Amino acid sequence: MSGIFMLKGRGASRLLAAVALAVTAGPASGDPPASPERSYIEHRSPPASPALPFNDAVRSGDMRYVAGHLGIDPKTGSVPSDPEAEARLLMGAVQRTLERAGFTMDDFVSVTVYCTDLGLYDAFNKIYAGYFHGPHPARAFIGVGELLRGARFEVQGVAQKTARH
Repeated sequence: MSGIFMLKGRGASRLLAAVALAVTAGPASGDPPASPERSYIEHRSPPASPALPFNDAVRSGDMRYVAGHLGIDPKTGSVPSDPEAEARLLMGAVQRTLERAGFTMDDFVSVTVYCTDLGLYDAFNKIYAGYFHGPHPARAFIGVGELLRGARFEVQGVAQKTARH
């Protein structure tokens, strides 16, 4: 009897998938896999406000995951009535978060914009474009019904540190 056998159909697919998983999973030493170094940019709540259960950004390896930011006026604690002023405050807040971590806006590889009024697409783009010097990141502009604190826009994204820095 030979040690070679043949599987057909789903059995063969399942066996190949199991072998591929075992090969890519690495050694079964029982040690947890090494995790990339992480650092956090804490969310700064306004005075007399409770601390919130999230960070403004998390760095894992060469990646920075930026949490959703709103265009809140720090002097008033509310969203400005002018959408372009809100967009400037929002993009400025995102930029400061990245800079606190040693990143720039040009390190973004992906950005998601949530907007309560898709008619503001051009107004937002007018402000957004001024925050980048190189190629723009991939982006989604998604219409939503409502955002926190009456904001019209919210931005989140992923940045990657490149060798040029």
